[in-house]
Amino acid sequence: MQPTGHLRGDAVRVAGDARQRFHDSGGYGRPLGGDEIALSRVEAAHLLFRGDLSGVSLADDADPVGFERFFVECAAAADRFAVRYLVYADLRDRGFYLSPAREPWPGGDIDAPDAVDFVAYERGSTPDTGNVKYPVQVVGERESLPAAGLAGRTLAVVDEESDITYFAATEGEISGATEYEPPNRLDGVLLADRVVVWDAPEGLYERGFYGQPLTGRAAAVEGAVQLSLVEAASLAADGVLSLSASVGTAGETPDEGAAQRDGPAAAVVARGREVEGERFDRRLAIYKRLREADAVPKTGFKFGADFRTYLDVETVKDLPHSEHLVRVVEGDHRFSPRELSLDVRLAGGVRKEMVFALTAVDDGGGDGGRDGTAEDDAARHADVEWLSIGRLTP
Repeated sequence: MQPTGHLRGDAVRVAGDARQRFHDSGGYGRPLGGDEIALSRVEAAHLLFRGDLSGVSLADDADPVGFERFFVECAAAADRFAVRYLVYADLRDRGFYLSPAREPWPGGDIDAPDAVDFVAYERGSTPDTGNVKYPVQVVGERESLPAAGLAGRTLAVVDEESDITYFAATEGEISGATEYEPPNRLDGVLLADRVVVWDAPEGLYERGFYGQPLTGRAAAVEGAVQLSLVEAASLAADGVLSLSASVGTAGETPDEGAAQRDGPAAAVVARGREVEGERFDRRLAIYKRLREADAVPKTGFKFGADFRTYLDVETVKDLPHSEHLVRVVEGDHRFSPRELSLDVRLAGGVRKEMVFALTAVDDGGGDGGRDGTAEDDAARHADVEWLSIGRLTP
């Protein structure tokens, strides 16, 4: 005869030999004293589904109910109960012991954010040993989740057909080994949405992988390199790039004095904001961070990302595959699971790691930095959280 549970508040109490039967041998619940234990609603539902509990009384002197009635009652009473149960049952079937990540259950002793639903222990490990393998945050397909603070969690996304996809979120800071110093001086012309350096040294592209050469069959022009606006703004901020002329976005006649009046860095940043908006500042800040980390960022347009990165470039003629795709998002960005799945799936399909750069804007109490230098604008995004997300099979 299987024991019966009694719902009391948010826990199901089970007496008899429950401690030995469920907690000591299977890691369910928490001891209350003697042989009695308390189960979370999800744990009780799982035991009901397996037939290890004969029923649960929902109130004093009420007849015990089976899994179906208990499941429906809990789904009505407890937030996101259905999706949390699905993930709990799936991980149990995979051989993991789990406990809720809240007091007074064993998982509540773990240093985990409030958004974490369960902690799954290493196989062969019980809640009493405390060897946590996965801090699990359960997410429904139609929910959104904040990007900030996700590192260190396992995301279990439940779609509309109750299938579960697991993602591992880790710190994703990028560090490269590319050794290249740009020349002391470059002269360029600011066009509508790029900068052309007419007499760029060969190493700028071949060794530093800056820009894209102007090439073609039987070309009579040599040494011309087109720089993107983020490349140009970064070089200008470092004092490398000067501008001899500037063409407006509508193709106006070159203004020979505009770059000298405003300074090349300010001129390029202003053009970047004109064609791209505030997003340009965030991308520039991340571009500079990647270059400072000796990685080479190039456009990730073909992959739907902001950048692809190369960690160790010796020469473009012997270029390795890029290792990362980087998307730049605001610090308060919220992912939709569909967006997340799309980015991670695409990165995995081209054998790259998906990294998100979360930029936190700090205006310093001023006017937003719109009139500052390019260095000031990059400093507004000094706080960056690097987040790597990939598919996981527990």
